[in-house]
Amino acid sequence: SEKKDSFSLWEKVRMRGCESAMILFYSLTLYKPNISILSPELTELYYGIKTIGTSMKIIRFGPLLLALLSASALGYNIDGFTVSGDIRTGWVSYDYNNPNGDPQINKGHKDSYGFYVVPKIAVQTPSINGFSAKIMAAGATDFGLNDEDKQSRNFVFDPVENKSFALIQELFIDYTNDRHHALIGRNEIVTPMIDADDWYMLANSFETLSYTNSSLEKTRFFAGFFRKMAGVWDSGANGTEFNYMSTASFVPQFNKDEAGNAGVYYVAAEHHGDKHHGQLWEYYAEDLYNMLFAQYNMKSGSSKFNYDFGLQFIDWSQVGKLKASPTEIDYSLYSIKYDGTFDNGWSFATGASKYTDGAGQGDTLGAWGGYPYFANGMIFHFFEAGNLRNAESYKLQGGYDFSKIGVDDLGLKIRYTDFSLDPQYSISSNGTPQTFMRMIGIQVTYSFLKTGYFTGTYEKHRIEEEEPVISLRLIGGFRF
Repeated sequence: SEKKDSFSLWEKVRMRGCESAMILFYSLTLYKPNISILSPELTELYYGIKTIGTSMKIIRFGPLLLALLSASALGYNIDGFTVSGDIRTGWVSYDYNNPNGDPQINKGHKDSYGFYVVPKIAVQTPSINGFSAKIMAAGATDFGLNDEDKQSRNFVFDPVENKSFALIQELFIDYTNDRHHALIGRNEIVTPMIDADDWYMLANSFETLSYTNSSLEKTRFFAGFFRKMAGVWDSGANGTEFNYMSTASFVPQFNKDEAGNAGVYYVAAEHHGDKHHGQLWEYYAEDLYNMLFAQYNMKSGSSKFNYDFGLQFIDWSQVGKLKASPTEIDYSLYSIKYDGTFDNGWSFATGASKYTDGAGQGDTLGAWGGYPYFANGMIFHFFEAGNLRNAESYKLQGGYDFSKIGVDDLGLKIRYTDFSLDPQYSISSNGTPQTFMRMIGIQVTYSFLKTGYFTGTYEKHRIEEEEPVISLRLIGGFRF
């Protein structure tokens, strides 16, 4: 049964959120499954939860704890319907040394800060012959406490409307069995280049038709279509409402107009062996551009040390009406990484990336929530650079798991990121060529009271010929 259910369990994580799957994985820690048949994502979750479970004496008190967790992590069961939710709060601050939005300083980005509350509440139906449905309402508000003139770079509200909002975040019907999963509707879906990107205040959501086939052992096939998206942080339109994928892209407005109400098709295959893992994803954005994503990982180790070596290739190429326009999108990104974790709690992560000498980075990078890159900052990525054409980036990160010294569920990461810019393309706000962009970031994560979570991230950003930038994010909440 472990072998048969491994992929379908992971689909529950991908498509339905972690709360229900967490209980299943707690069960895995009790019954000691054959780890070799699990996908790398399942294996990572298994070992992480096993560590937490051991510290909570789950082996001894497993059945009682599972019963207690079922009441809190799975939400409330009402006649077979599951009611769940998330109350997230956060303080975010972006100091560009530019209080008045001077266009000669940091691309005109204006100092921004604010406090927000983002609630979610969902109802999931029971599964009947493999069919189920879900509806989730979500929103964001500041209760009128923030300075309206200091929110342009916060990207929690729409920067133009700058007001609280609510929407139907998820509304879908899905079908699941041992080999097939199909979904239609609004969903916080996760793929490499179009993604829910749930690392900020409110995740992206997409109107999608998706299908996953896991008939072959250790291999999955995907196909689908993205019609619309909502998400303030990653949409090129008003992210407080659902817009067509073409409208939500980052290309110039005349290209959006030419593409009309276009969407994005995708097909993919993933193979996850005991040690070797591969992904190949193809996205076709009608009359805009094509994205090809390929990644290989080798994951292995011992009881003392585990490592993850990765190679990645991403290509963007213009198609259809955009190809016939003055806009140019034609470049690739090559990346390599090597990450490791020691049994004493210490970890490291390294990465390097090279952008080819082709145009289109500003029109594509980060669009629709895709951030699978190996060598970026914790907060800042592309948008502060004049241009990443022909650029290189390098990442070095160290971390520590404080559970090794008796402080459970507390983690620390420190990251340094260095971009080498091509001064022929990267130009500062005052017209001066730029050769470097550097970031140093610190992140603290903590989990508490079973379903509470907190992430605090600080990053200092410095790019040649611009004022230094400092950002702070304090985001936490409770799931029920």
